[in-house]
Amino acid sequence: MSTLQVKVWRGGEDGAFQSFEVPRLESQTVLDVVTHIQRRIDPTLAYRFACRVGMCGSCAMTVNGRARWTCRTHVSRVAEDGRLEIGPLNNLPIVRDLVTDMREFFDKWARARGRFEGAASRREDFACVSPQSPQRRLADAGIECIGCGVCYGSCDVIGWNAAYLGPAALNRAWTLVNDARDTGHRARLAAVAGDAGCHACHTHMSCTERCPKQISPTAAIAGLKRATALAALRGELESFATGNRE
Repeated sequence: MSTLQVKVWRGGEDGAFQSFEVPRLESQTVLDVVTHIQRRIDPTLAYRFACRVGMCGSCAMTVNGRARWTCRTHVSRVAEDGRLEIGPLNNLPIVRDLVTDMREFFDKWARARGRFEGAASRREDFACVSPQSPQRRLADAGIECIGCGVCYGSCDVIGWNAAYLGPAALNRAWTLVNDARDTGHRARLAAVAGDAGCHACHTHMSCTERCPKQISPTAAIAGLKRATALAALRGELESFATGNRE
């Protein structure tokens, strides 16, 4: 039986890689490799997973320098000369081993006002939105994000500017800007127009290249750049900020 030489990150921010030898199997995923180490070699290894079928995104890690879902990444695609290097996602605090603290990621969703704000009550009929409308199509392009953090871990800008909201939060904001039922557009545009918002993006497209759901946060951020620029020209962002101060 052939084997894999696997280096896995152990400890916290000041940790180091530890080497393991793992049997190489047919149709083996990177998550299978991590699970083998935890169940057969070292039960103290900490990592996250849930669905194992690409639905939850909780198994996202850095594999040979690139953020990936480990449950959907086959060893045959990424092993280099029978070697793997597995670490936690970049740009997030490390809790232990392969586990990162996702609070910062979701806090930025909140700062980008990534929650639906509607005016209808439960007593009213469901809103009808045509699936062919231009806004609905723009929203549909980014609505399948599951918050796995792969784009966040791949973003160069966050590495330089820790306050940057990041591609997932901005993609979520863009889907809501295009939701005809939402009433929080002006506040949302004001939230993503600052120094840590959409205009901080350098359009490197790492988020789009590496998104497992084939979403383009880069396109969403470009849409926000246009929308915030138009709102600023109309004086809407300034008037909103003035209204908040009053």
